[in-house]
Amino acid sequence: MSKIKKIAVLTSGGDAPGMNSAIRAVVFSAAHLGMEVVGVFRGYDGLIDWETTPIGVEDVRNINNQGGTILFTSRSERFLQQEYRQQAADNLQKHGVDAVVAIGGDGTLRGAIEFRKEGVNIVCIPGTIDRDVACTEYTLGFDTAANTATEAIDKIRDSSVSHGRCSVVEVMGRKRGYIALWAGMATSADAIVLPEKWDGNFDNITDSIAKRHADGRNSYLVVVAEGVIDAPELAERIRQKTGIESRVSVLGYIQRGGQPTAKDRMYGSLMGAYAIEILNQGKENRIVAIKNDLLIDFDIAEALTLQNNTLDSFQYELSLRLSE
Repeated sequence: MSKIKKIAVLTSGGDAPGMNSAIRAVVFSAAHLGMEVVGVFRGYDGLIDWETTPIGVEDVRNINNQGGTILFTSRSERFLQQEYRQQAADNLQKHGVDAVVAIGGDGTLRGAIEFRKEGVNIVCIPGTIDRDVACTEYTLGFDTAANTATEAIDKIRDSSVSHGRCSVVEVMGRKRGYIALWAGMATSADAIVLPEKWDGNFDNITDSIAKRHADGRNSYLVVVAEGVIDAPELAERIRQKTGIESRVSVLGYIQRGGQPTAKDRMYGSLMGAYAIEILNQGKENRIVAIKNDLLIDFDIAEALTLQNNTLDSFQYELSLRLSE
C-alpha cells in the first residue's frame, strides 16, 4: 500500500496538446485515492522558486479541450545545477510533498534522472510533439501537431496550385521526422526531407520536380523537417533548376497550439491516471509509456539507455512510393 499523501504535478519543456488532459487525470485519480495535489507553475523552475497552488477536481474539470498547459512551462537552465535541484528537493520536503509527476519530453526525463539523486520520487509522462522519447511508441501532442500541420499544408497547397508554384513547407521535428513524414504523406507531398534520411543530395529533389514539370505538372509540394536543410536554399535550387516560382512557408509554433485531438485527450487521460496508479503501487522513479497500445512503465534511467525510436522503414518506403 502506498504511503503517498501529497503529490506535485508540473509540465516542463515545450508545450504539447494533451498536457491538460494528463493534468486533469492526475488530479482526478489522486483525489479518488485521497491524495492532495499541488500544481507547480513553469516546470522545474517552479519547484526551485516554489511557485505553486493547491489544485483540485473543480480546478481541472473542464480543461480537456484546452491546448497548451494551465500550469505553464519552461526550460530551466538552473535545474541543470545540483544546488538548485537540492533547493527544489528541500522545498518539496518542507511542504510535505511525497512525489512529483512531471509531464514533458526528453529534457524533462533527463532532469528527472538527476533529480532522483536528491531523494525525490518522480514519475514522468512523455509529452512532446516530436514523438522522440525512445521508450514509448507515442508521446502526447504528436497527433494534434500532425493534424495541425496537415490542415495548414492543405491550405498552402491550394494557393500553390492556383499560382503554379512549388511550396516548400517547414514543419517541426529537428531530431525526429514523424511530423514531416505524416503531414507530408497526408498532403501528397512530392518530396519529404527527414533528419533520419537526409543524405545531403539536393539533386534528388530538384531533378524529380524538373522531370514532373517536363511532363506537364505545374505545382509541387516539398515538406521539410526543421533544421535538416535550409528551406530557402532548397526553394532557390528548385527555382534555378526548373524556373518554377518557389515559396517557403514555416509553420512554426502553430503546431504546438490548438485544441487537442481525441487521441491526445484520451492518451493524456490514460497516462495521467496511470502515473497515479504507479505511485499508488509504491513504485518509484518511473516513466509511463505506450507499447502496442498498452500502458507500461520503465525505470527512468533504463528509459534513456534504450535505442532511440527509429523511423519506421515501411512508412518511409511508402512515402517514397506514393511520391513517384
